[in-house]
Parts: sequence; structure tokens; C-alpha cells
Amino acid sequence: MTDPAIIIFLTGGLFLGWSLGANDAANVFGTAVGSRMVRFTTAALICGIFVILGAIISGTGTSLTLGKLGAVNALGGSFMAALAAGLTVYWMTKFGLPVSTSQAIIGSIIGWNLFSDSYTDLSSLLKILSTWVVCPLLSALIAALLFTLAKSFVRKVSIGLIRLDGYTRLALILAGAFGAYSLGANNIANVMGVFVPVAPFTDIQVGSIFRISSIQQLFLLGGLAIAVGVFTYSKRVMMTVGSELITLTPLAAWVAVMAHSIVLFLFASERLEQFLANLSLPTIPLVPVSSSQAVVGAVIGIGIVQGGRELQWQRIYSIVRGWVITPIISLLICIVGLYFLQNVFQQTVKRESQYQLSSGVLEQFRKAGINTDELDTLTGSVFFSSAEVVRAVKAVVPLSSQQGLKVVEYSLQNSLVINAEKLSAIDKHFLSTQQLEALKQLEGEKYKYSWQLGNALAQKSKEWELRGDGLKNKLKDREIKRKLAYLYRLFKEEEK
Repeated sequence: MTDPAIIIFLTGGLFLGWSLGANDAANVFGTAVGSRMVRFTTAALICGIFVILGAIISGTGTSLTLGKLGAVNALGGSFMAALAAGLTVYWMTKFGLPVSTSQAIIGSIIGWNLFSDSYTDLSSLLKILSTWVVCPLLSALIAALLFTLAKSFVRKVSIGLIRLDGYTRLALILAGAFGAYSLGANNIANVMGVFVPVAPFTDIQVGSIFRISSIQQLFLLGGLAIAVGVFTYSKRVMMTVGSELITLTPLAAWVAVMAHSIVLFLFASERLEQFLANLSLPTIPLVPVSSSQAVVGAVIGIGIVQGGRELQWQRIYSIVRGWVITPIISLLICIVGLYFLQNVFQQTVKRESQYQLSSGVLEQFRKAGINTDELDTLTGSVFFSSAEVVRAVKAVVPLSSQQGLKVVEYSLQNSLVINAEKLSAIDKHFLSTQQLEALKQLEGEKYKYSWQLGNALAQKSKEWELRGDGLKNKLKDREIKRKLAYLYRLFKEEEK
């Protein structure tokens, strides 16, 4: 029987999904609806269908993560982080302000970090915060350029107004459908991903060829929650993006959607990053950016090209103010909620972890470039939070933000057991033949720290080696680290 607590905690993710649909649907159909090119009911129907399809078909492949900021490690904490973000987005949506779900989640994660005394990587945080400025500016620039080129193209080809409107309407619908699919695929993990380990469903087999996994059922629920949010509460935000900032022509509406999509692609495409690296060109960091900020920036860019006189600057100021206070509100709600959940309702919001500075851990520090000359006095020390161990090391030797992450990574105790049963469960297509053979040679081995398994695999096969020097090697190392993270989760010894 499913634990009732799991169902209750699941509602936090469902509410966040509803809030996401209510707010973020404006990013893919707001300009189309605001320009009167697509009716709201049509936009909501298409958006709802493709959000659900994206969640079910591609949701499990979502790679965007905010793990460097902090990993919520308990079901109660996940529930409150999702609920705090959902409440914040709902409040902003009620005022018709297009805010970012990722902004709200970042606020919640930092709130959980403060409450649980977990380490926050300031360099990653500052990088994300900087994109909240760069994203709308870049989107405005791209929209301005694209709008100028599009107008020039339309004049040269001399397309009739009726035909042009038809083409534009079709382009807006297609772009919106793709945007809605991407919304479901890319955001469903943020909404429901933390509940995957405790999915209260069993696989459903339909006939002999069709199977719906428990995760797909979970993502279906999240997709439905997003779709319900689109239908019930997204119209006001769509009108804010599409008409209250500036009156958009059909062509301008299409430009806004395209500029928004291009910006998201630039900051999210690993293939583009690899392509630029192969050409020895500077790469664009893979940082989560706000689709709300991108589409608002695009609308502003179009307005500036048209002279800027029609832009509603007071409304723009209200939106920017919403961007600033969203993570702060989410942070405060999360901290207060965690306190009540833990102390009033007696729920676990943080799983206990231990961090030990053994001699082997100090050796890993040295390899990572951390000065360990004066850390011998801490050998054998045990800490019970990631922030605590970083503070202890930082009190003795200087640490950069990235070195703080290494301290947490190497000192965390994570008992692993390589057993035959779990070896047989590995997806054979995920590892290369050489990587799998190296792993099989370690059957029966036990490790106290995750990095010990990584080192053992690197000694067995060069395909497990992390090189680290140079951008190209770092990109290759990222794929190896993903595989190692999968193994760390798979072989983690279950708590008794």
C-alpha cells in the first residue's frame, strides 16, 4: 500500500506544476494571444497537449540541474521547496507578472541550504544571477536584429497582407507547439523529479508491446498539472506579455517567440558548446536562464526598434521588480515552511550525512590544488553538514568557491557496494564495452567514499580517466562524471 505521506508530499510538486503552467505558458503563446493572432482557447489547448507530450516522452532526459547550489536530500525538504516555489509563482501570476519558476526554485534551494546548514557555491550562484541581467539584454538585441531583417524581407518579397497573416499565424502556432513541448520536457524534472525515487505507482503493461513506467505516470500527473494551470490561470500573464508592454504586430509577435527560443538554445545546447570548443572559440556557459526574462526582453527589443514610444515603462518596471523579489519571497517561505514541517509536524526535511577528513580525503584535496599543509590537525574529524566541513577547512586554509565544492564532494561518506544483482541492472547502452568491463572487475568491492570507486575505475580503464586540462577535455569529462553519478546512485548501500 502506498504511504499516505508520499501522496501528501506529492501535492507540492503538483501545485508547482500548476503554477508553472499558469505563468510560463505566456512565454510560448503570450505574444500570439496578445497580438490577437491566436485565440486564447486555441493556444491553451495546443499548449496543454504538447506540455503533456513533452513531459511523458522527453521528460526523463532532462539534464538541466541546479545541484551545485544545493541538493535537497529528503522528501519533506523537496515538498517544501516545491511548495514555496509554487506559492511564490502563484502570487506573482495573480498580479499578472511573468516571473521565472527557476528563480523561485533557486530561492527555495538557498532557503533549504540556510535551514539545513548546507554549502552554497557562490560562484555558481553569481553566474546564475548574472544571466538574469544578460538574458533579457541578449534577447532584446537578437529580437531587434531579427525584427529589422524580417521587416526588410517582407518588403522585398511583397507578400499580400492576407497571405502574410496566414503564414504568420501558422508560424506562431508551430513555434508555440514546439515551445510548449520543450516546456514540458525541460521543466517536468524540476516539478516532479524529486519524487521519482518514491513514485507511488507500478508499471502498467498494455498488451505485449506498450508499457507505461511508474516515472512516466508520475510525469503524466505533472504534465496534467501544468496543463490545468495553462487553462485556468494563464490568460492574464499572456495578455501582460503580449499586449500590455507594447501592442505587437503579427510579425513582431513571431520575432519575440523566435528571439526567446534562440536565447534559451544558446545557454542550453551542449552540442553548440562542443562545436565552439572544437573550433577553439569561446563557449557559452550552460547556465539555466529564465524563459520569462527572455520573452520580455524580446518584446522590449522590438519596442526600442520601433522608437520606444509605445513601450509601457511603468509595467516593465513592475515586471523587473517582480524578478528581484521572487527568489527572496521563495527563500523566506521555504525557511518558515521547513521550520514548521520539522518542528510542528515532525517531518524529516534533511537526511543526515557525515563528512570525514581522512588521510585519503586530504590526498584528494592535494590533487585538487587545495593546500593541505596545515590540515593534518583535522585528520579524522567528522562533520554533519556540508557547510560545517567547509567552514572548518576554510578556517585553516583559504578556499575558492570551486574548492569548497571539492571539499564537500571528497569528504562526503557514501558507502558503495558493487554487487552482481545491481551490475546486471545497468543499462548496457549507457556505458561503453571497456567501461562496463572495468566495472565488472570490481564486483564484490566496497568503498567508503564515492571518489574511491571513480579512482578504481580509472585504474582499470583509460575510458574512466578524468583529464581536466583544456576545454575539450572538460567537456569529455562531463560525460564521464554523469556516468559516475549514475553508478554512485546505483551502488549506494541501503540504510538499515
